[in-house]
Amino acid sequence: MHQDREQLEEMIRVACLWEATARKPGNVHPAAGFVDLAYDDFVRSAQVVAPVLARSAKLGVGPTVLAAIRATREALGRNVNLGIVLLIAPLAAVPPDRLLTDGIGDILEGLDNEDAALVYEAIRLAAPGGMGTVEDQDVSAAPTETLLAVMKRAAEWDQIAAEYAAGFGVVLDYAASHFEDAPSSWEQWNASIVHLQLKLMARFGDSLIARKCGAAIAGEARQRAQRALESFEESTSLASTEVADLDVWLRGDGHRRNPGTTADLIAAILFAAFRDGHADFENARQALNDARDSAAGQDILINERRR
Repeated sequence: MHQDREQLEEMIRVACLWEATARKPGNVHPAAGFVDLAYDDFVRSAQVVAPVLARSAKLGVGPTVLAAIRATREALGRNVNLGIVLLIAPLAAVPPDRLLTDGIGDILEGLDNEDAALVYEAIRLAAPGGMGTVEDQDVSAAPTETLLAVMKRAAEWDQIAAEYAAGFGVVLDYAASHFEDAPSSWEQWNASIVHLQLKLMARFGDSLIARKCGAAIAGEARQRAQRALESFEESTSLASTEVADLDVWLRGDGHRRNPGTTADLIAAILFAAFRDGHADFENARQALNDARDSAAGQDILINERRR
């Protein structure tokens, strides 16, 4: 704790970059992109939003979210990181002398109608896919409740909203527990982040997949993730048939099954782990540089059979 703003900014940047760099099934990474989205887009977005998010304690959550999405839109012209911004902004607003678990409740309870209005504006600007509409407090209109209240309304079908509603229980629990094995090399960090993705998908599913593809496909994604998790934990191999098959399946149907909400949660978990000392930040930063710079990084691809 007791990070200054520059340290906080760097932790946010590294968390966002590691999320994008790890070779997670179904997501963009250095060796796999989408037709309209590439790894460099995530690199650029991390650079753009980290200094904005690091000012959340000063600016407030709503103003920070809108500023970060405006900066992303100006730099990239499309949505790259709305979920990440929504998750990290309240975490970064916790005073530096308090643990996240101790301080996040006060931040969430302090959110007001103006925060909701600014976040709604940010969501409209980002224009994420699969939003749909609701009868009350829809993002197309001005909210009449606090940001926490509207997030509680959406918690049933949106995992990011559910984090607000439950005091960031999933993010903070996994931040505190997942990195106990203390990864050190870039290979270990990559494997640890893929393992985290599989655990999250197997336990909670992915609400972006559910919104875009429906409950049946979301359920299948969860089952496939469970099989991949069991295979990974048995062999600790990213090249297992089940992990490779999950990657191929998630990338099918024009990437509609992209587990994007899980990716957002991973970025927030990494930041929280760095911020409260549950993971070795300096080691993670060096390992990230090694992963991005080393030609040997291609050896940790999940499986070339995706081609």
